[in-house]
Amino acid sequence: MQKSVRQFPRLILFTLIIILIAISGLVYWLIRPEPDPFAGDAIVDPPFESLTYSIQTFLWWDEGQAGTHLDWVNFLINFQYIKQTFPWRDLEPRQGEWDFTQADRIMDATEERGMRVIARLGQVPAWAISADEAAFLSDEEHDSPPSDLSTWANYCGTVAERYQGRIYAYQIWNEPNLSREWGNQAPDAKGYVELLVACSEAIRAVDPDAVLISAGLAPNGQDDALAQRDDVYLDTMYKHNFQQYVDAVGVHAPGFAPPHIGPDDAVANGNGRWQSFRRVEDLRKIMIANGDSARQMAILEFGWTTDPNNPVYSYFAVSEELQAQYTREAFEYAVEHWRPWVGLMSLIYMPDVNWTENDEEYWWAVTTPDGRFREVFHMLIGLPKHCGDKVVYGWLPGWTEEEYREQRSTCY
Repeated sequence: MQKSVRQFPRLILFTLIIILIAISGLVYWLIRPEPDPFAGDAIVDPPFESLTYSIQTFLWWDEGQAGTHLDWVNFLINFQYIKQTFPWRDLEPRQGEWDFTQADRIMDATEERGMRVIARLGQVPAWAISADEAAFLSDEEHDSPPSDLSTWANYCGTVAERYQGRIYAYQIWNEPNLSREWGNQAPDAKGYVELLVACSEAIRAVDPDAVLISAGLAPNGQDDALAQRDDVYLDTMYKHNFQQYVDAVGVHAPGFAPPHIGPDDAVANGNGRWQSFRRVEDLRKIMIANGDSARQMAILEFGWTTDPNNPVYSYFAVSEELQAQYTREAFEYAVEHWRPWVGLMSLIYMPDVNWTENDEEYWWAVTTPDGRFREVFHMLIGLPKHCGDKVVYGWLPGWTEEEYREQRSTCY
């Protein structure tokens, strides 16, 4: 009896310990952070400081605006990266005859301003494809894979060797999941990966430090000879091991809806999953499912159109005010939810000065070709830029130019 009495306090203590452990476990379960479905913690050696702010430019044929546009991008909106096409058909108009006049000018102008270039590679010359495909290229916006990949590899390697250590990153092709960007042929992910491999190996042979990005894919709901869904196409690229030839996976994120609308919301609203800015979350899950969670994603095109005319785009067009609001919210959403697995975000566009209202690109641009700042451009001037843990503030209302210059800092 005396022994049982002595054991009783121990039993109480043991019971209390068990209860405390159970309560602690319950509290942890209730307050534990939700697992990240996008595996941001898995990112290793990201090629872009998250976030990296870029805009697509059209500086190739200088109409007296190239320097002005670079100054606006560099000083006013304080973006240090531009994306610019380095068209093969202009660099090597005839096989073996190279003309780097425009490319050299662009590189010199960006370096004078301390800016970095993401070069988009593509726009195959007529001599490098069949006669039937060359006829299709009469509209210079379209592209076609070369008949001989060795000529393509030579183009990639020649550009990379000339600008070794100067071009920061290369986007290899654009929207190959669309027939119109694949020689009017049915999209072919395996064929694109072969093209990617040839270009990647040529660049890495002469500039191993350059960042390589796969082509941005066009979000769409088709799966036929005219277009293939971006998620299906990306998954097929993984089946052919494209990832070992790039440093970042390229995607496009046009604004079909406000930035907070996700793929599930789009379906609930009667649309396709692809009709959302956050479509890239579906593509990130494909990366994870293919064991590629350590690799960063690069958004190579995003923005909102104000096009009132073209029925292909007008059904999701917005006002200039909403274009500005949604673009700001898109950057803010990425800062809060997508770092560090999204690195580069390249907005569209600083316009080609020759665009008119008949060009669909005219309506996506942040300024008009004649130099009028749209609401979105004014927003970008004041937009805070997030570079890792650092925040670079924009030009705040009421500041003089001198006050802005005193506090302005760059974001790499």
